[in-house]
Amino acid sequence: MRGYFGVGVDGISKPMNLGNLLRISHAFGASFFFSINAQVSLKDAQSDTSQAQGTVPVYAFRSAGDFRLPVGCRLVGVEITDDAVELPRFRHPGRAAYVFGAERMSLSEDVLSRCEFVVKIPTRFSINVGMAGAIVMYDRLIAQGGYGERPLAPGRAPPDVPAVHQWGAPVVRTKK
Repeated sequence: MRGYFGVGVDGISKPMNLGNLLRISHAFGASFFFSINAQVSLKDAQSDTSQAQGTVPVYAFRSAGDFRLPVGCRLVGVEITDDAVELPRFRHPGRAAYVFGAERMSLSEDVLSRCEFVVKIPTRFSINVGMAGAIVMYDRLIAQGGYGERPLAPGRAPPDVPAVHQWGAPVVRTKK
């Protein structure tokens, strides 16, 4: 799988939710984690039993104006809006950062205006930020992970899974 992804939150206020999302991001292989205008310190993140902060780079931005991403990284807001693309219909960018809103809140207008894409999880109502993060990261994994097609019926063998690419020795061509 090529590319990378980061995960972040806008205005989060609960240490347990912050820790859950940080841990889930670590488990799915996020390249970095960030917070914007957090109401709780990253050092107080609870439930991060994987100790992600020692493994995954973590960035804290005071405001949306201070927020920065790597060159070429595309910001994807996860929010319930009328014009948001439903997650199953979304093609994930190779280099992406996913940002989630705080508990009982939406993404701030400042952060939402910086998003190149906005996606929503097709649920009947809003769900916990950690759960939303897990769903989005799992969808990215399935969409980009090279798992191939699922079986057409339960219990049947899936179609052939693409082989993992093996790099061989350089090919030298000589002119005749």
